[in-house]
Amino acid sequence: MIAYLEKTDGNIDFHEIIDFLTRSSIHYALTVSPVVFTTFVEQFWMSAKSKIINNVRYITAKVVGKPVNIPEASIRSDLLFVDADGIDSLHN
Repeated sequence: MIAYLEKTDGNIDFHEIIDFLTRSSIHYALTVSPVVFTTFVEQFWMSAKSKIINNVRYITAKVVGKPVNIPEASIRSDLLFVDADGIDSLHN
């Protein structure tokens, strides 16, 4: 994993995002304490399971003891599993 949060002429289209990330707690996770961030990602994948809740399929997991539920429709809309051209971007 790598985080590049410096404004340059080459990433001018992303300056607003860099400002947001620098002001948020994600900045700490990405730059000061990436081990903590990596631990959260590992916790998610170690506990991730596929479940159907109210006829909707979810990936359910726990991060720092808190449940995380991600609906399949959200994943499919972001990752475009049937898109032969690949992935351009991910939404929140």
